[in-house]
Amino acid sequence: MGVIKEAAARANKSLKLIDAKRARGIIKASKEVWSGKHDDQFPIDIFQTGSGTSTNMNANEVIGKLATKYCGVEVDPNDHVNMSQSSNDVIPTAINISCHCDLEQILLPALDSLINVVDDKSKKLKGVTKTGRTHLMDAMPIDMSQELNAWKSQLQSSQESLLVVTDKLLFLPQGGTAVGTGINAHPRFTKEFAKEVSKLGKVKAKPSDDFFRSLSSQDTSLQVSGELRNLATILMKISNDLRWMNSGPLTGLGEIELKALQPGSSIMPGKVNPVIPESVSMVCADVIGNDTTVAIAAQSGNFQLNVMLPVVAYNLLKSINILSGALSILGNKAIKTFKVNNKRIADNLKRNPILITALNPVIGYTKAAEIAKKAYKEGRPILDVPFGRDQFIP
Repeated sequence: MGVIKEAAARANKSLKLIDAKRARGIIKASKEVWSGKHDDQFPIDIFQTGSGTSTNMNANEVIGKLATKYCGVEVDPNDHVNMSQSSNDVIPTAINISCHCDLEQILLPALDSLINVVDDKSKKLKGVTKTGRTHLMDAMPIDMSQELNAWKSQLQSSQESLLVVTDKLLFLPQGGTAVGTGINAHPRFTKEFAKEVSKLGKVKAKPSDDFFRSLSSQDTSLQVSGELRNLATILMKISNDLRWMNSGPLTGLGEIELKALQPGSSIMPGKVNPVIPESVSMVCADVIGNDTTVAIAAQSGNFQLNVMLPVVAYNLLKSINILSGALSILGNKAIKTFKVNNKRIADNLKRNPILITALNPVIGYTKAAEIAKKAYKEGRPILDVPFGRDQFIP
């Protein structure tokens, strides 16, 4: 909110709509607000009027009072601080700017770091051949590097999509004012405002290409939420893979050993649980739930205004921040540090009767199935199961 009020004051000053003294007071007060200096002056609950008018007026009044003190003349919350604005374009703009900043400064760097961690681990595991699994059942062998490269590919795909929607957030609704017509805003205000935001945030902000759409809908916010949900499902899949590979250690798969971070049980001594994958999975579940809230809120636009803006902002920012933390701990405290149980992997692979699949083109599916069943029944590796020369004849 402080960034918006400062940019608006600068734009209004350049358009000669406000005197330099009041503009300086508003700019100084706004800087203090967006630096967090006056956070205790913002007690308004998220669950308020759907346009966020309470929050906008809270900002106007705090900044107006501070600006009056700093410049020595009366600065009115409505006439001066809120000049060329309304809650209906301020709050959607605040959603865009805050989400863009958190995505660019927090989530995307955390995602890039996780991709690098997975890539490094994949290179270290090249040549470690393990039993592949479909339906949780033994399948054909796969190199562990291939398994991790699939994770990396998923994460990179999500990264590409997030970059697209992050840029979309820079098309700002500010200047559409109450219903999208721009009433009470100077014709050049939208461009001046975007220019000032670009300077303050070191970004390339632009006016919305359709103010009526930007005020009446939250389509871009919904796209952002959808991409966050997509990333959450990817992280949950990776977490589940890690939990299964770590299961045991004696009666499960036991292919890897996650770093022990805490005693796993208050009653069973020596038990260690997969804390990080479980923690990440809960974050992902929360993000998926937040997306449902944003979807419901996004369809709550009646005619010229969406009336669930505060809850959209709350859930988007929450999802971005908790996902960022999940990305960090999954990479640094689980993937980077897990150890491979090479002996268990080799033993499991040797006993896998599905290896006979490679002979399908030579002996046919039916004969291969007979050999596989025999190996499984006798608990022997495929190579140890005797079969006649005639079995190689399709």
